[in-house]
Amino acid sequence: MTTNLLDFDLEGMAAFCEQLGQKRFRATQLFRWIHQKGASDFEQMTDLAKALREKLALSARITGLKVVSRHDSTDGTIKWLFDVGAGDVIETVFIPESDRGTLCISSQAGCAVGCRFCSTGHQGFSRNLTTGEIISQLWFAEHFLRKHLGRDERIISNVVMMGMGEPLQNYSQLLPALKVMLDDHGYGLSRRRVTVSTSGVVPMIDRLARDCPVALAVSLHAPHDALRSDLVPLNKKYPIAELLEACTRYQSAAPRDFITFEYCMLDGVNDQPEHARQLVALMKTHAANGLSCKFNLIPFNPFPASGLVRSQMPQVMAFARILMDAGIVTTVRKTRGDDIDAACGQLAGDVQDRTGVDQRMAAQRQGMLGGIKVVVLNKDSA
Repeated sequence: MTTNLLDFDLEGMAAFCEQLGQKRFRATQLFRWIHQKGASDFEQMTDLAKALREKLALSARITGLKVVSRHDSTDGTIKWLFDVGAGDVIETVFIPESDRGTLCISSQAGCAVGCRFCSTGHQGFSRNLTTGEIISQLWFAEHFLRKHLGRDERIISNVVMMGMGEPLQNYSQLLPALKVMLDDHGYGLSRRRVTVSTSGVVPMIDRLARDCPVALAVSLHAPHDALRSDLVPLNKKYPIAELLEACTRYQSAAPRDFITFEYCMLDGVNDQPEHARQLVALMKTHAANGLSCKFNLIPFNPFPASGLVRSQMPQVMAFARILMDAGIVTTVRKTRGDDIDAACGQLAGDVQDRTGVDQRMAAQRQGMLGGIKVVVLNKDSA
């Protein structure tokens, strides 16, 4: 069995090279060939001795994910579907802007969190991705785009861990992937331009602050626990107060001077003026403890199983005005790639659910009778 070198950060590569009797600078050379030049064949690595190239060919490989399909949006967004085996398919999205190129990367095949407004969550969860599977999305996209656009310089300037899955529930594989993204011998991305999005796994937020602080985006979506627990089941384990305290701790290590809070706008559910005023009061309370925030209001991208409707734009703008009048920096996210189901909350891929989350969510929807929510509990509930 050969070792896939995409699974290693630079320290891991150095340890692998040491096993082959090689010095650390060989690991740096390998790292540059793979990540900066997109090499997948050891024979391309002409500054390595022939004997080493032969040894690598016997013990290692550089194997990315198989592309199942590619979809191009009219706005320039590109979505790839990658085969990760055992019937599972993940999705990766490139979003071009005039001043940056952003890649949205998946961390899991499916998602176990089960947020009501997310099609991935309705699909269920299969497994965590490996470090190699996470980083190969960037490896493939960067070098494909260079060839596709006929450019030698870096195309992807920003990475957001906002694809399929909850990144902090796959922490052991996420961390080396982040280190590859940041390494000057890898992709050399700024910590400010790598964002981990989380639904609120509090202990892992604290670990990320110690191990590899990058930009943090938190899926909030509600101003109080009762509503958030309905929309984001993980809130039952890590309620809003605990989550915001973790965000305050994270801010001292974060590369930006604020934490971004994502808020999906759902018609008649969380988009009323009283919700905005409750958010203002909540954030003012935690601002006194040092939390600085920015809100990103996200238009909901409907899918049939959700039973939810997108807020009308006048309602979104009125909500934003209440936040801004209170001094909270607020943006309304522009929907990109919705014609190819690549917009926020639409990534669904195709996974073999190992958790039964879709059935549980369907049972909860059936329990919404007469305005009374019948909660269906089992041992797998968040």
